[in-house]
Amino acid sequence: MKILVALPTEKRHKELLETACPSGEFIYAEGDYSLENIEGAEVVIGNLPPDRFSECKKLRFVQLGMAGSDNYKGRVPEGVLLANASGAFGLAISEHMLGNMLMLMKKLHLYRDNQNESIWHDEGSVMSIDSARVLVVGLGDIGGEFAKKCKALGAYTIGIRRTLHDKPDYIDELHTLDMLDALLPTADVVALSLPQSKESTGLMNEARLRAMKTGAILLNVGRGSAIDTDALVKVLDEGHIMAGVDVTDPEPLPAEHPLWKCKNCLVTPHISGFYHLKQTHDRIIAIAARNLNALVSGGGIGNLVDDKTGYRARENRL
Repeated sequence: MKILVALPTEKRHKELLETACPSGEFIYAEGDYSLENIEGAEVVIGNLPPDRFSECKKLRFVQLGMAGSDNYKGRVPEGVLLANASGAFGLAISEHMLGNMLMLMKKLHLYRDNQNESIWHDEGSVMSIDSARVLVVGLGDIGGEFAKKCKALGAYTIGIRRTLHDKPDYIDELHTLDMLDALLPTADVVALSLPQSKESTGLMNEARLRAMKTGAILLNVGRGSAIDTDALVKVLDEGHIMAGVDVTDPEPLPAEHPLWKCKNCLVTPHISGFYHLKQTHDRIIAIAARNLNALVSGGGIGNLVDDKTGYRARENRL
C-alpha cells in the first residue's frame, strides 16, 4: 500500500507511522506533490491540495493534519474515507487564547506599546478572570480546553454547542446557538472556536459586537469569517470592546488594513495551532498512526468527518 505523507516528519514520527503499517510503501513528500509521488497513493496523510485527489486513482483514505475539514469536505472522491486531526490542537490553542485573554485583561498590550515608546504611565484599572463570565462558542477540543483553564482560574463558564448532550463538569451553563443573542450582553469574555460553516460565517456582525458588554473581550481562533472585520474595527476604535484574533477575514491580513492599528486588539497570523508546539505535531502524527493501523487491521477509523456537518462524527472521536 502506497502512503503519501504530506506532513513534516522527524525520524521518530516516521518510525511511528511505519510501525503502524509495516508493509506500507511510504513517500515522505512534504511540499513535493509531483505526479510521481501522488500517483497510485492509497492513503494520504496531510493536507494535499484537494484538486490533486483526481490524480490518486487508488485512493482509499485521507487523514488531514488539521482540526477542521474546510475545503476538503465534499471534495474527496466518492467512497474515500476522510478524517481530521481534531483533538491534537486543544493544548496549544487554548494556551494561546488564555495568554491573549490575560494580556488584555491586565492591559499588558498597552504597557508593551508604552515600553516601545519609553513611556512610564499607569494605564489604570484591570480585569480579573476570577468570577468573570466566559462564553465559549464552539465547545469542541479547543473550546473545551479553554473553558477548563478558565474554570480552574475561577471563571463562570458558559458553553454553546450544537446539542445539549452531556454537559461537562467544567461548564456551568450549556446552551445552543439560538441563545447567543441573549448571552452576549452578559459575558466578560466571548471566545469563538468554530469551524468554517454557513452557520459560523458572519456570526459576529455589527449588531452582535455592539451587544457585547462594554469592555468585554472577544477572542477568535476558529475562522476569520466568523467576524465582520469592518464592524470589528469600528467597535474597537470606539473603545467598546477588546479583541484577540489569530484568524482574520481577509487572511493574510493586508499590511494596510486598519485592524493592525486598533489599540485594543491583538493580531497573530493564524499560528496558535500549526506545529509551533511540539506536542501538537506529535499528537497529529499519533492520530495518523492510529488510523493507519486501524485501516490495515480492519479496526474503526477515528475522527471521521461527517459529510453533512463538516465536523468529526461524535461516535468515533479519538
